[in-house]
Amino acid sequence: MKISYEEFKKMDLRIGKVIEAERIPGKTKILKLKVDVGTATLQIVAGGAEHYPPDFFKGRQVVVLTNLESRRIAGVESTGMILAADHGGKPVWLGIEQEVPPGTIVR
Repeated sequence: MKISYEEFKKMDLRIGKVIEAERIPGKTKILKLKVDVGTATLQIVAGGAEHYPPDFFKGRQVVVLTNLESRRIAGVESTGMILAADHGGKPVWLGIEQEVPPGTIVR
């Protein structure tokens, strides 16, 4: 299914910097992250906890969809989404090679 360029422009993709990462009690596949996206700090539930410990994320720059409708996951409100490639069921988090300020727009 193709989307129009106008639909694509509705997505607010930005660089975020993970400032906190922690396990969610009783959950083995998801983590709770706090991500600085420049104008706000988003709480995001991210998968892959069975592959990556919380320390993997701390300080990492990631690509974030910031205007995704919030959703409760395992009792935790998630207010964005970190983008990843799916490689054999394991997320490979999208990042950047050169550090830029949190909130930098991804085009």
